[in-house]
Amino acid sequence: MDSVYNVIELIGTSDESWEKAATAAIEEAAKTLRDLRVAQVMEQDLVIEDGAVTLFRTKIRLSFKHESGNV
Repeated sequence: MDSVYNVIELIGTSDESWEKAATAAIEEAAKTLRDLRVAQVMEQDLVIEDGAVTLFRTKIRLSFKHESGNV
């Protein structure tokens, strides 16, 4: 059976780690999207304030199964 997937990019944030930032993005997407398949980490960066890291940011590319309007 052939399948089609949608792909979106999301940026998750965490004050603890890049891994938690990626997890936050996926958990939020899972609230409104179904059949999440693969997440690919595209970029990671940091927010720095007064010489200290204050926020980890992870950009992910997330795929999920496409649903046509035909049931």
